[in-house]
Amino acid sequence: MPHLILEPGSQQILLDYGLGYLPGCVTVAHPTSHHSLFMSSSTLLLTKELPKLHYIATPERFDMSWEAPLSTLLGLGRSAGADFVEFFLERVNYINCLAEDEQITSISPALTTGAGIRVFRGTADCYVSTNDLSFDGLKKALEKALSSLGLDLPGPNAYLPEVYLEMFRDYGAAKSKEMWLPDCSSIQEIGDVLLATTDQLQRKASHVQSRRAGYFRDWQEVLVAASDGTFARDIRLTQSVSCNLLCADGEHRSSTGLRDGDTSDPDFLRNWDYTATAAEVAESAGQMLYADYVESGTYPIVMANHFGGVIFHEACGHLLETTQIERKTTPFLASKGEKIAHESLTAWDEGRSEDAFGSSDMDDEGMPTQRTLLIENGILKNFLSDRAGQMRTGHPRTGSGRRNSYTFAAASRMRNTYIAPGDCTTEDIFNSIDKGIYCKKMGGGSVGPTGEFNFGVDEAYLIENGKVTKPLKGAILIGEAQDIMQKISMCSDDLSLAPGFCGSISGSIYVTVGQPHIKVDSITVGGR
Repeated sequence: MPHLILEPGSQQILLDYGLGYLPGCVTVAHPTSHHSLFMSSSTLLLTKELPKLHYIATPERFDMSWEAPLSTLLGLGRSAGADFVEFFLERVNYINCLAEDEQITSISPALTTGAGIRVFRGTADCYVSTNDLSFDGLKKALEKALSSLGLDLPGPNAYLPEVYLEMFRDYGAAKSKEMWLPDCSSIQEIGDVLLATTDQLQRKASHVQSRRAGYFRDWQEVLVAASDGTFARDIRLTQSVSCNLLCADGEHRSSTGLRDGDTSDPDFLRNWDYTATAAEVAESAGQMLYADYVESGTYPIVMANHFGGVIFHEACGHLLETTQIERKTTPFLASKGEKIAHESLTAWDEGRSEDAFGSSDMDDEGMPTQRTLLIENGILKNFLSDRAGQMRTGHPRTGSGRRNSYTFAAASRMRNTYIAPGDCTTEDIFNSIDKGIYCKKMGGGSVGPTGEFNFGVDEAYLIENGKVTKPLKGAILIGEAQDIMQKISMCSDDLSLAPGFCGSISGSIYVTVGQPHIKVDSITVGGR
């Protein structure tokens, strides 16, 4: 039964959070009596008594037993003068496996446990992380964060204010996530699938130079407790599998790949159709092997659905995060309620899509995730905000506080971000173009701090009189966010999402990008 024990002199005081006791009260057991006296814990706990506290918290999972020590530490931080204190606890079980040609060349497991402590004084904050989850270890980290903001722990006779935590929100238990990890694919299964994938690439492609298939599984348990009463736990399971193919014939070369991802399904790898994926990658590599180089110029383009949404994510999505507003590095700083895109464009960011790469039941600040309308018919409706963003910019929190791990403070980040489906068909879009370029598969690129971007296109085709004709390679899309948003004039009805990775101020996180097929009226295309 989770509890804390305080031993002043010969008395024993038991603060019990199990069934049958009142939360926030202390049971004083007199050594010669069987009766109990209930009193407010805040009238008993002084800072000088902290070294005598012995907490019994479950080491192998985050559960109700953590309420007592975290409540005490939160009260300690508030008594030192902090306006807000947050604890983020994390356990990770991660594995990565790589197959190259006919061999498994890498198996990399990682087990991690740690905590991050964030303290606010006004709008200033400090973040400290530690891998010592003992009471003393967390207290030392808290003390360091407080001192960085010019705050000292209270004197020995100071009372600790009570921090009443909400009724424990346990998404792990409520949604039967406890068995996710043991139900995942074994190492043997992982290796078999990856080798079968590279075998299929060899069978289905010609002029093969090299083949790779990779998989990772990231299991994470988190607990968030904060001085505003937040007390919530979640379990996340993120998996991804990819295959890449390099083909060469003399001076002709092509390189392409494909990635699939999932959250919350332990059977994901078992159900993944590696034969179909290998066939798709082999076909793409074959099309691009002998493709002509694109001629540079300005063209209307059609961008495919699925990973085509990476440009909206990079060129516009980041500019709608409050981290950009704080730095005044977004051109949309004062544009809420104004038209920033073509009236055909509506865009969302949300954490609710089932199995999508950026979905979770709560963000890394313990707030339940939600759907956030970013742009509606070209009008900017909302920004993405975390707790610090709300404090510093006034924009309300959107369940967007995310981080790579306990070593990072949470920041406003995207989740599943996509352009909504429109009311036309892909045939309508192609028929509207006499000569242009179809960008079927996007590659890598870069984005400047205010939205200037360039992106490579891994697979492209010429559009002539509404028809897709010859393959093209070497295309690079060059533009600027404010300009391209006004030129997305048509959106089809075939929304598709794709997994991705996003790097920013709080590290690399899992996200989804997406869109239907869209038409960009004109854009600069670099080539030969």
